[in-house]
Amino acid sequence: MTSHHYQSQIKWTGNSGSGTKSYTFYERSYDIIVANKPTLKGSADSAFRGNAELHNPEDLFLASISSCHMLWYLHLCSTHQITVLAYKDKATATMKETAEGKGHFTEAILNPEVEIIEQDKIELAQSLHEKANEFCFIANSCNFPIHHKPTTIIQN
Repeated sequence: MTSHHYQSQIKWTGNSGSGTKSYTFYERSYDIIVANKPTLKGSADSAFRGNAELHNPEDLFLASISSCHMLWYLHLCSTHQITVLAYKDKATATMKETAEGKGHFTEAILNPEVEIIEQDKIELAQSLHEKANEFCFIANSCNFPIHHKPTTIIQN
């Protein structure tokens, strides 16, 4: 078994002058820093007093699921001689919050729209989403269902 290691740094940038002295005194803003990559500005979801203009952990989590799936899907299409010309996904997810304020994701739905060249491989192209889900590192780390509602179209 091969191990891969990742490192990131989080730096809180929301101290408005008095730290966390009061729940309403501080911003939920932060930087995500990964060596040799652009810094990503983040905040809490606006529902949790965050800045709606910045990425929040929930958005990034869903984007991780969607992008990991896409990368595995593209790999599988390549190895099955399916030429993908375009790929986009409007993914959605549901997070439930308890009365105590705890939360957890209950599902994610990927809606990939894929454009391919080979008319005779539409069925195979559709089926590879299931295979991509089996291999996706992020999906394999989740404890909730990830559903797929793919659409495959042929280049005109």
